[in-house]
Amino acid sequence: MGQEKEGDMSQPDGCSRVRLERMHDLMAGHVQRRAVPGIVTLVSRRGKVHVNAVGAKAMGGEDPIRRDTIFRITSMTKPITAAAAMILVEECKLRLDEPVNRLLPELAHRKVLRRIDGPLEDTVPATRSITLRDLLTFRMGFGLIWGPPDKYPIQKAISELQIVGFGPPNQATPYDPDEWLRRLATLPLMHQPGEKWMYNTGSYVLGVLIARASGQSLQTFLYERIFEPLGMRDTGLACLRRSSDGWQPATGSTLKPGRLSFTTTSPTVGGGARPHSPMGARGWSRPSTITSPLAK
Repeated sequence: MGQEKEGDMSQPDGCSRVRLERMHDLMAGHVQRRAVPGIVTLVSRRGKVHVNAVGAKAMGGEDPIRRDTIFRITSMTKPITAAAAMILVEECKLRLDEPVNRLLPELAHRKVLRRIDGPLEDTVPATRSITLRDLLTFRMGFGLIWGPPDKYPIQKAISELQIVGFGPPNQATPYDPDEWLRRLATLPLMHQPGEKWMYNTGSYVLGVLIARASGQSLQTFLYERIFEPLGMRDTGLACLRRSSDGWQPATGSTLKPGRLSFTTTSPTVGGGARPHSPMGARGWSRPSTITSPLAK
């Protein structure tokens, strides 16, 4: 860090004006280089909030990004889902090391592939049951295989069964949670429970578990127990505000030699994710509400 001139700590909360300006310039550089269409930053300290918005809502667009623009928060839904599970642990409706079989009988008596590239029939019994701790730590024995999507028989089976959660964010699943889990349970695990970290199926299964343990849809539970108490009024599984109200289109990126290409899709108004869907990577939020309850 470079030395700052006397008087740089000029904000009442002790934030450096020079460093805030430096952060603005850094974020503006990302926009100018087309790394992202727009960025909103927020710094909260001692009750004071500094917000800076740079760029547009979409690549090549003219509509400027704003403080209250709604973003797809994708995998940041996972810690929210984990927090929901810990609420139920605190209420003794779930226990960290209890097998999930009680509420998810579809996952009882698991078989495990003898080797990851082997045929689906070449399995051994699971050495133990899957637990809530396994779901929270992504060690349930099932998840995303990095690389070509059809390299192994297990990947081909996942695709044929249309089990979402093994690729880019998918706004809509063709199945409700029970059918999604039933289809998942027809496949063997890739590894023994607790043996290996694999992204990110544990979070999807966790969404089904929370719904069954609470007796509510996942969306309702998150709203009543997390979003509403924290004042996160614009956070949810679906984007409920129309395009004129300021959502940012979901932007995916593909890295190619020498350049970054983007694909843009719009959220489904009122139905980007089914109300009973597993959590996955499809949440939406205003940046201020997801970042700091102090931001008004």
